[in-house]
Amino acid sequence: MREANFYHAAPDGVLQCDLCRHYCRIRPGSSGLCRVRRNVDGKLFTLTWGRTVSQAADPVEKKPLLHFMPGTQTWSLGTPGCNFRCANCQNWEISQALPDETIPLIAPEAIVRNAIRAECPSICCTYTEPTIFAEYALDVMKLARQTGLRNIWVSNGYFSKNCLDAIAPWLDAVNVDLKSMDDAFYRRVCGARLAPVLDSLRLIRKSGIHLEITTLVIPGQSNDPAMLERLAGFIARDLGSDVPWHVIPFYPEISWKMQDTPPTSADAIEAAYEIGRRAGLSYVYAGSHSDTLCAECGARLVARSRQFIGAKVERFDANGRCPACLAPSPIRD
Repeated sequence: MREANFYHAAPDGVLQCDLCRHYCRIRPGSSGLCRVRRNVDGKLFTLTWGRTVSQAADPVEKKPLLHFMPGTQTWSLGTPGCNFRCANCQNWEISQALPDETIPLIAPEAIVRNAIRAECPSICCTYTEPTIFAEYALDVMKLARQTGLRNIWVSNGYFSKNCLDAIAPWLDAVNVDLKSMDDAFYRRVCGARLAPVLDSLRLIRKSGIHLEITTLVIPGQSNDPAMLERLAGFIARDLGSDVPWHVIPFYPEISWKMQDTPPTSADAIEAAYEIGRRAGLSYVYAGSHSDTLCAECGARLVARSRQFIGAKVERFDANGRCPACLAPSPIRD
C-alpha cells in the first residue's frame, strides 16, 4: 500500500480523487468506485501498487495495435481492479477483483528486466484498466524509457486530464475502447458516461501519442448501424481519417454477465467495416480485413495472416513508404 498521487483534500475534509473522470469523493475508511484507492487517516492510498496479477509477452497486434511496431512482442502487465463495471468484460476475474495483499509485490525494475529478457521492445499496461494503477504504471514507464523500451496502454479512456498530462511524456501508443456513441449504453453496461471518453480521445490525438480505437460489436447493445455511423463519423471528423478503427466480435461465453447474449455474426462485423469505410476512415480492421493498405493507392503495406493472436506479419513499407506510390506509411516504429 502506497500513498497515491492525483488527489487533494476538499474543504469539507473528504479526499477528492483526481485520477479518473469519476472524481470520487472518498470519506475516511472508504474506497473509490475502483475499490483500489482508499482514504486511510486522511491520506489516499493505492492498494495495488506492484500487485501484478498477470504478465506475459503478447503480440502487439493482440492489443490491438496494427500501426505501431507491427510484428513485435510487447511485455504486458496488469493489476486488480477497474473503474468500469462492464457486463461484457472478458477479464472480469481480475478487473473486478478486490485488492489482495497476498499477491506478491513485483518492483518496476523486475518488470523491465522481464521485458528485456523476453526481447520485447515495448511494455504494455493492459488486461485491466491502467488508469487505476497509474502510479505503478508511471514508475514502470519511466524505467522502460531509460532502457530504450516503448510504452503502451490499453485503456477505456476514462482518465482525467491530470492523469493524461502525467503519462503523456512517457506514453508512446494507446488503444482506447470507444464502446458506443450512446451515453445510455455507457451508463447501463459500464457504469460510466460517454462524454469523458470522447474528450480524452480528442486530447490524446492532440498530444501526438499514437492512437488506435477499438469497438466491440455486441448484438442488441452496440450493433445499431446508426450508432456505428455516428461513431465512425466522430473518428473521421474529430480525430482524423488516419486513426485505425478495430471492430471486434463479442463472445458471450467469456463475458462477465452477458452469457445469454448471442455472439456477433460475421455479417455484422462486415457491415461495421463498410460503415467505417463509408465514413471516410482509411484504416478499418474487421474480420478478414487485417492487412494494412496504402491510403493513396491501395498497395499492401503490411500483410497479416489474421487480425490478432498468432498472426504472421510481413511488411512491405520499406524506408517508411509505400512500395508502389512512395506515399508515407502510417506505421510507427
